[in-house]
Amino acid sequence: GIGVDDTAWDHSVFSKNRDRLLEGDIAAKFMAAVLAQPKVKRLLSSDHFSVDGTLIEAWASMKSVKPKDSSGEPPAQGGGRNAEADFHGQKRSNDTHASTTDPDARLYRKGKGKETKLCFIGHGLMENRHGLLVDACLTKADGHAERVAALHMIEPYADRPTAITLGADKAYDAEDFVNELRSMNVTPHVAQNVSGRSSAIDGRTTRHGGYAVSQRIRKRIEEAFGWIKTVAGQEKTRFRGRERVGWAFTFAAAAYNLVR
Repeated sequence: GIGVDDTAWDHSVFSKNRDRLLEGDIAAKFMAAVLAQPKVKRLLSSDHFSVDGTLIEAWASMKSVKPKDSSGEPPAQGGGRNAEADFHGQKRSNDTHASTTDPDARLYRKGKGKETKLCFIGHGLMENRHGLLVDACLTKADGHAERVAALHMIEPYADRPTAITLGADKAYDAEDFVNELRSMNVTPHVAQNVSGRSSAIDGRTTRHGGYAVSQRIRKRIEEAFGWIKTVAGQEKTRFRGRERVGWAFTFAAAAYNLVR
C-alpha cells in the first residue's frame, strides 16, 4: 500500500507478522472461513471423503545430514562452504543422523526404488462431491504418519449416527487402521494391498458399488496436491521447521478451494 517514493518498512516487520500468523493459527482459520462460505458450504459432501498424503521436500540439502554424535562425517573435497562430500557406502538413518539445517525434516522415500529425500508429509482430506479439501495438515515423515493423520482428520466428521465412507490408496490397508475406522462408524473404502500379504479389506466392503465409486473418485485428491506443489510452490518448501512448513501447506490447501 505504500507509494513508489515512500520509505519501505523495516525487514523485521515481515518477521513479526509471520510470527503473528503462526501464533494465531491463521492458516487453519482461513481454511475454516473458506469452507463456511454459503456458496462453498452447499457444495460439500458430509457422507463421503478421501484421504491421501504427499511428500513436501525440505529446504535442506542432503549434505546437511550429519551423525547425531558428530562422528564419522564424510571428508570434504575442495574448499568453500559448499564443498563436495562423498557419502558412498555410508548408512544413514533417522535414528543416527539428522539435518543441521532443518532438524524437523526426516529422511524418507515414497516407495521401493524411489530416491530418499529430506522431507515432510502433507496430508489432505477431500470431500468426494466436488473434490474440495476440508482439512489439511503436515507431519514429520515416517511410515505411520499417513494413517495417524487420516484418523485425526476424519474423526470430527464421524460423529454422526449413520456411517460415512473414507477412500484411500493401498498404503492405508493396515488392519489396525481399518479396525479403528470401523470403530468410529467410518466405512473403510481402502484399496486392497495383496502384494505378498492378505488385505484387511474383504468382500464385506468390496461387494458394494459404492466401494468402486470411492476408488475412482479418491484419485481427484491428486489434482489438489498437484496444484499445491506447482502453482502454490510447495513441492520444495521455502521454510524450515514443521510449524512454518505446515502453515504454508495448510494455507495453500485453503487457497486451492478458492480456485477449484
